Amino acid sequence: MTALQLPSPLVSVDWLAAHLSDPRLVVLDAHMAPPGSAPASGPVMQILGARRFDFDSEICDQRSPLPHMLPSAAQFTAQVQALGINGDSLIVVYDRLGIFSAPRALWMWRAMGHGAVAILDGGLPAWQAAGQPLEEACPYAGPAGDFVAAPVADLFCDGDEVAARLADGSRPVVDARARERFAGQVAEPRPGLRSGHMPGALNLPYAELLRDGRFKPIDELQNALGTLLPADSAPLLTCGSGVTACVLAVAAELAGYRGMTIYDGSWADWGSDPNRLVVSDN
Repeated sequence: MTALQLPSPLVSVDWLAAHLSDPRLVVLDAHMAPPGSAPASGPVMQILGARRFDFDSEICDQRSPLPHMLPSAAQFTAQVQALGINGDSLIVVYDRLGIFSAPRALWMWRAMGHGAVAILDGGLPAWQAAGQPLEEACPYAGPAGDFVAAPVADLFCDGDEVAARLADGSRPVVDARARERFAGQVAEPRPGLRSGHMPGALNLPYAELLRDGRFKPIDELQNALGTLLPADSAPLLTCGSGVTACVLAVAAELAGYRGMTIYDGSWADWGSDPNRLVVSDN
């Protein structure tokens, strides 16, 4: 029998339901609430057998003043081993909004050297709509795993790298925030951040790549990205805090682009640094 493999960076509800009992498959709830949203009420439900991958408050650099920055390889290794993740695990990540935070989890796993990871297209809403089994969330209590992180360079970068690429024009920088935020016409949802964007950055709101909580068809993704980016470009992607930039990264990959890099601190870093230039359309 051929060993199970993930078919692409996206898997459907039908695919996940058909393989949910595979012993190598691990489903991770990678939900993060958008900044400024009201906390959820009532019990938290999850896909049957899922484990919580909380990159917002736990699996992150907790010493950083910036939100959910990538942790060290040692920290990541210890925390995901505690979730029972093995080096040969096949990982499917999802969030509770359809597509929002799960791409960040995928990009983190790749950055830590684990490529066998995919996103559930449509997330928990699509799973529920299909009548698939749910359970009340509870902490993982199974055996530890053996995964050991082997970081991959260039999947994440810092503000200095972004500033250098904006200055020399060697790579496009694309901002995934809403157009009003990019233009500086509305306040940022995180307090203390200036409004506007990096000089020379392009704007493609991540929500314009989604429909009904799923990624749009590949031809529509190619059209949306192709208006901004040459096919051979390797864009640096940014957003509010390094989460929805990963939506752009996955969309770009589905559309045929390669070499994407995420600005980990994104606007939470750039917009709070008085030494960084900010422009607006006001």
